[in-house]
Amino acid sequence: MTDSKRPLRLTDRKREAILRAAVAEFRELGFAGTSMDRIAATAEVSKRTVYNHFASKDELFTAILWQLWEASQSLDALAYDPARPLREQLLGFVAQKLRLLSDTSFIDLSRVAMAELVHAPERARVMMDKLAEKEEGLTTWVRAAQADGRLRDDIAPADAAHQLQGMVKAFAFWPQIAMGAAPLDAGAQQRLMHDCVDMFLAVRARPERSARPLR
Repeated sequence: MTDSKRPLRLTDRKREAILRAAVAEFRELGFAGTSMDRIAATAEVSKRTVYNHFASKDELFTAILWQLWEASQSLDALAYDPARPLREQLLGFVAQKLRLLSDTSFIDLSRVAMAELVHAPERARVMMDKLAEKEEGLTTWVRAAQADGRLRDDIAPADAAHQLQGMVKAFAFWPQIAMGAAPLDAGAQQRLMHDCVDMFLAVRARPERSARPLR
């Protein structure tokens, strides 16, 4: 991440301008309706400059989604701690996840990516696969908790991680993507966060080493 005390170089400022312009264009026109020419005009740079930073529109769009994910404080930072209650650790993870899913820019751009599944499934699959890579932090956490004997190991770590991710997304992602539902407010996020973690641990935690009793 760039040091906020050090001024950005000209090339970095241009890159940031391109990303901001692309976000605006993709949100307004969708992937298919957005051109590199239009992005260049909005960013007030040459088309050649855009291509110097991003080899294709696909690469630019993926970079935007990646940037939004990083801005959510990086879910990959989740590290298993054998000394802390499982519930406390998972609540922290889900809180970060919900911060991302409440970002209207992320939701809008995810909706654009989903639309590409219909028109260009291979391209959209690449985009979504790149995002899925950023969810592997929870899989790593689950694997460590299983190895420590605190979570059941009767299913693969990735499958267990998907169970928790799926519960969260069922209320805080898919309704917003598919039906245009508003992001959850703070109270709803808190309820969802606790309910999802509690249900996950009720099934996956080993009773003898589970976290403290639920609320």
